[in-house]
Amino acid sequence: MASSNSYKLRCSIPGHEMDVRGLASAAFPEGAFVSVSRDRTGRVWVPNSSPDKGFTEMHCMSGHSNFVSCVCIIAPSETYPRGLIATGGNDNNICVFTLDQPQALFTLKGHKNTVCTLSSGKFGTLLSGSWDTTAKVWLNEKCMMTLEGHTAAVWAVVILPEQGLMLSGSADKTIRLWKAGRCEKTFTGHEDCVRGLAVISNAEFFSCSNDASIRRWLVATGECAQVYYSHTNYIYSMAVFPNSQDFISTGEDRTLRIWRQGECSQTIRLPAQSVWCCCILPNGDIAVGASDGIIRVFTESEDRMASVEDLQAFEDELSKATIDPKTGDLGDIKMEELPGREHLDEPGNRDGQTRLIKEGQKVEAYQWSVSDGRWMKIGDVVGGSNQQTSKTVMYEGKEYDYVFTIDVNEGGPSMKLPYNVSEDPWLTAHNFLQKNDLSPMFLDQVANFIIENTKGHVVGPAQPAGGDPFTGGARYIPGGSDDKPGFGADPFTGSGRYIPGSGPNPSAPVGVADPFTGGGAYSSAALRQTATNIYFPKTDGVTFEQANGTQIISKLKELNGGAPQEHKLSEENLESLEMLLVAVCEPVSSKPPPTIQQINLLWKAAHWPEDIVFPVLDIMRLAVRHPLVNESLCGEAEGVQLCNHLLSLMRPEGRPANQMLALRTLCNCFSGRHGRALLMAQRETVLSRAADLATVCNKNIHIALATVVLNYAGCLHSQPDLEAKAQCLSVASRALETVQDKEAVFRLLVSLGTTVASDQTARDLARSLGVNSQISKYSSVSDPSKVAECCQLVLKELQ
Repeated sequence: MASSNSYKLRCSIPGHEMDVRGLASAAFPEGAFVSVSRDRTGRVWVPNSSPDKGFTEMHCMSGHSNFVSCVCIIAPSETYPRGLIATGGNDNNICVFTLDQPQALFTLKGHKNTVCTLSSGKFGTLLSGSWDTTAKVWLNEKCMMTLEGHTAAVWAVVILPEQGLMLSGSADKTIRLWKAGRCEKTFTGHEDCVRGLAVISNAEFFSCSNDASIRRWLVATGECAQVYYSHTNYIYSMAVFPNSQDFISTGEDRTLRIWRQGECSQTIRLPAQSVWCCCILPNGDIAVGASDGIIRVFTESEDRMASVEDLQAFEDELSKATIDPKTGDLGDIKMEELPGREHLDEPGNRDGQTRLIKEGQKVEAYQWSVSDGRWMKIGDVVGGSNQQTSKTVMYEGKEYDYVFTIDVNEGGPSMKLPYNVSEDPWLTAHNFLQKNDLSPMFLDQVANFIIENTKGHVVGPAQPAGGDPFTGGARYIPGGSDDKPGFGADPFTGSGRYIPGSGPNPSAPVGVADPFTGGGAYSSAALRQTATNIYFPKTDGVTFEQANGTQIISKLKELNGGAPQEHKLSEENLESLEMLLVAVCEPVSSKPPPTIQQINLLWKAAHWPEDIVFPVLDIMRLAVRHPLVNESLCGEAEGVQLCNHLLSLMRPEGRPANQMLALRTLCNCFSGRHGRALLMAQRETVLSRAADLATVCNKNIHIALATVVLNYAGCLHSQPDLEAKAQCLSVASRALETVQDKEAVFRLLVSLGTTVASDQTARDLARSLGVNSQISKYSSVSDPSKVAECCQLVLKELQ
């Protein structure tokens, strides 16, 4: 009975020449898994039928020019029914392989430093994390989004099963939750680098850290529901069993630990210091990779366990290991106070409990095995005196095990390289090169220098002040913008009651009406039929045309009377602006065209104080539709100034009237060739700032925001710019979370439909972001009916 609940060695696979850094269970063949290593290769292992119950190498993959640090499996698809293998490396690249070709199918480039973590999601989505402090979302060989916000290396990423949610864990000690490319939540609690993440369900996940703890988190609230302690050093990796409760973990304390019902139920020690990675195979067996280059598989099943001889050989190998007390695993050792062998006559009280005994002049370490009911030797303790464990070197106020002097240039100044045996030599070398602005080409040389000069010393714990080189205090965490209430009532008073943006928001009648204006813009051929889509793709720009010129000028004159002296306009200038307004509101041929003097005057007046500028912005909103004004204000030199000025008025803490009119002006800029070129060039900044206004509670702002997104989607429809389409999808998806007004919702749905229409990659990305489940609630909206109709058509596109 005991053996069925306890894992024992199945086999050891000496397949790699250096550290095994990543493992993943493969989709095909059955029972296979993939390993990657510092030896720059990835290998596929399949179970064999030999008596040793081992694995055979199916093929070896090469494509990286440096160490391979992580691996994940991309699920099978119609194109690749056996799935794909993605690997990340120290060459900053991601290589993607099929299961039967040793060469990469394609390579993803974009990260600026080591790619150290990968996770795959639905529809072929791939999420990567890097030492460059970013995570990236990839689809169909393209980078769709870059997730920025962490202040140190991103060590762990994972895609949650539903809703397009993604998690990243970093050396800045935080975990971030991302939705549609935006950071929704930051989880804090770990006291050192976050090294691993594992999904429990849509609602919960685990994290593990260099602080030797595992935490369980609630996605919805950001609350840490439980902390698990048992490891005595860095924890590098985790995996969750299919029951979504039990899990495994590995770390720098030479152990694999199995957790059941929240308790560490079994501790398996390995004859290697760093147990870098683990994965759970479909049959419940566990594979682990370690710093000795060996993969070991453990099983609960008696018929797959190694022979008695192999189990004894593994135990003998473990007993010959040397343990450095600096790992902290064994406490402070005083040899003269240690008991003798008789101490092993008493049984242990928990699995994995360690005991030290004195055997002559040696100190031996033993571990209690509950399943075997005996103490197993796990190694000889070296350097066991209290005096030796505290031998450190001070450098810049911190304690280190070593401080090397490095001479890079003959005759030049020497450089100090501090090093703790707890640290990864390559990570320390990388940090040293960055700090001293040295070429990354020296990475191998410096790392090997560290290894050569610390031989015989196994890795110990981090000194508190000299921990992972990517951590640091006083980090900057950008806060969310304030949710300022909008103006529900009209903020403008006076007899004229000029209200920018007032007037009906027409919803389209049935039949051939234009769904944006309610006018008869569609021909009789567009009469509603089940197969007809009158809503998208919408490629002609939507503008804000409505105006009451008399009221605008009346309000302008009223506010000019109280304007500061330096901003006050003369009667002549007021008359000039009035003529401009008339010129841009009448048919182009019926009135004299706007003059350059009038356009310059409009630009000057647009810099009035923010509390009185709104009527000028309304004139500008109407003026930019005119070809001459569009060319003059949106041309190459002036355009960026116009864009920056409107963006400054759109600050989340700004005035709602100005925010709305700035958005409407941007929408109307799309009506001219120069305006479109300007806004496409400034797309990333404009959409980012516009997206922030979804939190302002004002329906007119929301409609204008939705229209900006829609106009961008229309411009991008026939272009292969996937990153730009990804931003449109992201902004529309995020806006739909807060926008309530049905007209704004409708325009956002049309923008989604326009973005995904005729573009398979955009459709896949929308599905991976969870757009289907997000918009399905609108498919039953009865008033106005266009919302439900458009929603159903978008859902049909995304099937």
